[in-house]
Amino acid sequence: MIKPHVIGVAGGSGSGKTHFALELQRILGAENCLIVYQDNYYIDQSARFDGDGGSVNFDHPSSLDFSLLAQGLRQLKQGQTIQIPIYDFHTHSRRKETICGEPKKIILVDGILILNSPEVRAELDEAVFFDTPESLRFARRLARDVHERGRTPEGVRKQFELQVRPMHNEFVEPSKVHAHTLVKDLGEYSSALEAFTERLSVKLFN
Repeated sequence: MIKPHVIGVAGGSGSGKTHFALELQRILGAENCLIVYQDNYYIDQSARFDGDGGSVNFDHPSSLDFSLLAQGLRQLKQGQTIQIPIYDFHTHSRRKETICGEPKKIILVDGILILNSPEVRAELDEAVFFDTPESLRFARRLARDVHERGRTPEGVRKQFELQVRPMHNEFVEPSKVHAHTLVKDLGEYSSALEAFTERLSVKLFN
């Protein structure tokens, strides 16, 4: 049975964590590395959504089904295949279809709030946190939400001011104390990727 090594990849929205996870998966090979995204585990917000940048707080821990995420990680660690939900950011509900997540030797868990959840932390073997300046995080989030999620620049800015920044300061930033590796600035990104690649390659091939 495959015994996965589970790594949490955390940091603020736009911190570079997802790019890091994707690069790591590309280098190690998708046959060896699965990424599980926190964003797939949003609870259904369709009944409460009141407009772009409205009152629904997607950056608060209560917006996410961490129990289901933790359960999925436990099943993967037991060698079981899981069905990962798909959250539709246009309808703000879960789609009927799911993603088949097969256990791999390396499992990366990507999300801004994963280290804030005791349930999820309990399933991690280690964690890395990307501590990136706010100005850069906002610029990246603005580009992503407008181009990938069909949002308006005004809605993204409003949400950042009213929800993203305060939730980052209250929940995301303090959670970095649970990380084993802290990447504090852009200059450390390449060295962190190289270090993880080298270490995890040993786990894969020895």
